[in-house]
Amino acid sequence: MFWKKKPSSGDSRKSENERKTKDRSVQPNEQPLDDREMPRPEDVHDISDGFDVDQLVARVSELEQAVDSERNKGLRLMADFQNYQQRAYRNEIAAKQQGIATVVQSLVPVLDHFDMALKQTATTPGAEQVMEGVKVIREEVLKVLLQHGVKLINPAVNEEFTPGRHEALMLRAAEGVSPNCIVEVFQPGYALAMPNAEDRVIRAAKVVVAPIE
Repeated sequence: MFWKKKPSSGDSRKSENERKTKDRSVQPNEQPLDDREMPRPEDVHDISDGFDVDQLVARVSELEQAVDSERNKGLRLMADFQNYQQRAYRNEIAAKQQGIATVVQSLVPVLDHFDMALKQTATTPGAEQVMEGVKVIREEVLKVLLQHGVKLINPAVNEEFTPGRHEALMLRAAEGVSPNCIVEVFQPGYALAMPNAEDRVIRAAKVVVAPIE
């Protein structure tokens, strides 16, 4: 009696590997996977087919110019608006300063009358009380004006004469006073403080000046 030889486990694994290798082998009529996925030269088209490159370039240039034009318009509008704001602010300040200057010009004669009254000599107790009342009223009026940017031009003796701020009524030498300096103040002057600018003189101080030797 003949017995078949039972295949060993090593022979079984070898047969299985040979079968899988045979299944994965390339058939005669088939191409490798990598070759099937590569496009053929005749299937590749130029990306510019159907488009005019010059027209595309011209269109891009046209759009860029349109964008630049709109950007420039926006910048000009912003600059115009900023200039408008600055002009409106300057006009507002100028109108305010002009209004204050007009009021001060109207009050200057009143202040002059106060000053002349205070130079008088009180001969009676009643006159002294009136003088004190006039002094208080003058100080209150001047205080209000100072709060609105008004400055008093009242140069001291021996202060240098400044044209525009001082008005020389006469020349007179005085001991201890240098040439071209103030000897006496007849009437104080008034100026209005201006933002970012020199003071605007409403009335120059009327003075006596020492002559230049």
